[in-house]
Amino acid sequence: MTSPSSSTVSPHTKSDLDLLFEFLRFRSISTNPDKASEMHSCADWLRRLLNEGGFTAEVAETGGHPAVLAKGPHVPGRKTVLIYGHYDVQPADPLNLWTSPPFDPVIRNKRIFARGATDNKGQILAHILGAIRLLQAEGSLPVNLVFLIEGEEEVGSVNLAEFIRARRNELRCDIIAVSDTGMVAQGWPTLTQSLRGIAAMEVIVRGPSMDLHSGVFGGAVANPAAALVRLLSLLHDDEGRVAVPGFYDDVTPPTPAERAALAALPLDEVDFQRETGALLLTGEPGFTTLERIGIRPTAEINGLTSGYQGEGTKTVLPAQASAKLTFRLVPCQKPSRILDLVAIHLRNHQPASVEMEIVRGHSGMPYVMDTRSPWCAAALRALEQVFGRPPALMREGGSIPIVQTFRELLGCETLLLGLAAPDCRAHAPDENFPLENFEAGIRLHQILLRELADA
Repeated sequence: MTSPSSSTVSPHTKSDLDLLFEFLRFRSISTNPDKASEMHSCADWLRRLLNEGGFTAEVAETGGHPAVLAKGPHVPGRKTVLIYGHYDVQPADPLNLWTSPPFDPVIRNKRIFARGATDNKGQILAHILGAIRLLQAEGSLPVNLVFLIEGEEEVGSVNLAEFIRARRNELRCDIIAVSDTGMVAQGWPTLTQSLRGIAAMEVIVRGPSMDLHSGVFGGAVANPAAALVRLLSLLHDDEGRVAVPGFYDDVTPPTPAERAALAALPLDEVDFQRETGALLLTGEPGFTTLERIGIRPTAEINGLTSGYQGEGTKTVLPAQASAKLTFRLVPCQKPSRILDLVAIHLRNHQPASVEMEIVRGHSGMPYVMDTRSPWCAAALRALEQVFGRPPALMREGGSIPIVQTFRELLGCETLLLGLAAPDCRAHAPDENFPLENFEAGIRLHQILLRELADA
């Protein structure tokens, strides 16, 4: 294992890898209030890097964690490109499943292991360094370039829409580029043409006023954990379809052409199963794995909490139980309607012996891009030049809620140029980013700017 050294940020004296390792050491966990000062420190690190690299950068307050806004030299008449990314990361738990400490980046097998290595620090830094190195080499950029790097993507970009409204004139652009998606296979250039939307909620079931002795009171007092598990079992039918009435009402069936395009992608289901470690691949009947994760909606249980969870046994009847749920949505599905339908479904089956609270979380609309646009053609040309093969067009199962917000507030489209390997383990222990993808991302940014200038 190796680890580059760390000192004061400067793109002039540090290698690209040194700078990435510095970036990765920040514990910029947006969901943890205790990390607020670390979030500010990470944002300021980005500001200083961009200022040193020839951009005018600021740490901008948003009402939550700050965003970093930077602009390159402006040349009248040139197209304006906005690069979006985020510096916040997911929590690293469970820590015991990491091979090496999550915020002490190391290189193993030509991959960088650290929390945020792929999502999104490695990918956004590739864009930043590509721009800085191009500006250093040529003294100018082929487009007017703006960076918007937020600190709340992992918590739903809750303050970014209002920030965009307030700073709309500074953010106006012709096209947006984002690298926060995946590659269909390692080394295979990929342009993502759609993202699923998301709707989140937490369900809390309460019973007795305190934890009770399960021997003394069990059988006479309703168990909130058992009630919650029964409710959650009603989210799907026995075949794997979402069982919430009305859930599929707005879903448009895929066309034969869409299914053929997905079938042509280089995904081997055996490889997919091996990468995930799943015993079997399952899901909605009648659809392939790529269709299930790209063009079909889902309901997922993300977390369950109740009772005693330490080592050994503690015989309690828990006072409450909770579950965190998310629903991935496809075009025409609206998050607010889906949350309404799920809440009605759960309340219709709520036992009279327990209370239930439903707390709505963040949400985001699905996104689909017109692949016939000149912007898309420019991105495809850039990807092919860097990776040496025709790119794949993929429908991404994940969500980037702010992309649809960009369309609504700035009136422009977003190019999704993924650099994440299929086995990058984003959001999981041992998250990693191939060194070759980081280096390719730096080259890709430079070629992309030239291609967009001519689009």
